[in-house]
Amino acid sequence: MAKAKSRTFSWVYATLPVALATGEIGTIVQLHLVQINGLALGTIYAGLAAAFFNGVAVPAAIFWGYVTDRFHARKAMIVASYLVMALILASFYLEQNTVGTISEYSVFSFISTATATPLNLLIMESEPKNEWSNYFAKLSFASGIGTCTGLIITTLWTAVLPLLLFTVPLGLASLASAGLAVVMIREPPVSLERETIARREQSFFARLRALPLFFLSAPNAGDFRRIFRGLKSGLTSYTPLLYLSIVFFSLSGGVFNASFVPGLYSFSFGSGPIFLLIFLTTAIQTFVFEEASKIVAKRNLTWVSIQGLAARGVCYAGLGVSVLIFKGPYYIIPALTLYPIASGIAYAFYYTASNTMVFYSVQNKSPGSALGVYSAIVGLATTVGSLASGFISVYLGFDATFIVAGLLLAPAVGALFRLRGQQGPIASSASR
Repeated sequence: MAKAKSRTFSWVYATLPVALATGEIGTIVQLHLVQINGLALGTIYAGLAAAFFNGVAVPAAIFWGYVTDRFHARKAMIVASYLVMALILASFYLEQNTVGTISEYSVFSFISTATATPLNLLIMESEPKNEWSNYFAKLSFASGIGTCTGLIITTLWTAVLPLLLFTVPLGLASLASAGLAVVMIREPPVSLERETIARREQSFFARLRALPLFFLSAPNAGDFRRIFRGLKSGLTSYTPLLYLSIVFFSLSGGVFNASFVPGLYSFSFGSGPIFLLIFLTTAIQTFVFEEASKIVAKRNLTWVSIQGLAARGVCYAGLGVSVLIFKGPYYIIPALTLYPIASGIAYAFYYTASNTMVFYSVQNKSPGSALGVYSAIVGLATTVGSLASGFISVYLGFDATFIVAGLLLAPAVGALFRLRGQQGPIASSASR
């Protein structure tokens, strides 16, 4: 009995090599664009690459959601996606010009979104309900360990070999996941619709952590009107205020993340130190995510979200002010302290609390329209922020970019402050 359980459980670890392969590709693309175009133009192109990546992910999430429901072939989708990702990753080294790099990165965005929903459904369709939380935790853990391992290997690789050449072994890692998936994954005996994910908190949170775009249906103008017209009344303002806060959070993240790597490069950071910093932050984030749900469960969700946003905003602004104080490599001092807090600790707590709030808010509405609006505003705000980021950095400086990213979280905090006195769908996770 124990042996059979072990065999069915082992398929989760087929995702580890592909997590190793994909966790650092965004940083590689940004560094490559800066290296071949110079700092000013490269920073703009890095922002454009991030904007295209985020923009393509929106229609991709809608498309792959439809494919998931239409064909009910979890294993085939996962294997095919890993195979195509392997081809794209390996081909980055052959396409070293700017247009080719941005184009391939956009195609990679489209393909990489394909597995988020099938992996969640695979757990729910093939494993006992009382084991779902354990399987989702293991899936997240495998992803975190794979990403951290990939960042460590990249740090060591860049010390002796060309950065872009590393995309070839990354492609081989994705190919390894495809092979493991063929051997380990069994097509489930039953099929569930995607809406099942939205009805279970554990699966919902795991799905949004893997990809913050979850379309049960494509939203229309009426869906946006129904959500945001609630702002006119205090009794119906919970969901629109929550979504408004998420808009500014996503906009801020787009502005900061698209310029942080080029900014570090401009401060005389080599590729190795940049990847090492991102590894440390990712490792902290992975650990905090594992513990955050236990801590958040005992506290008011709104206050946890406010605290996470405030800490992130102060750190972003602090990183901007530090540009004026710490010159060149000395910038490692604020980078090593403020960045892990902003993108590791604060992010994990905010994301855990806010996604729980989103989960309970959509239960009282049509999940399709509510999640469609949520995903659309996240994708659009992140894309706009990424697009603006490079231009702000070039014309106003990296200090202005980081400070702007921090200030954009002020209205996000303000929107949540208006929710303090509202019960909403759930006042505290402790009341579950």
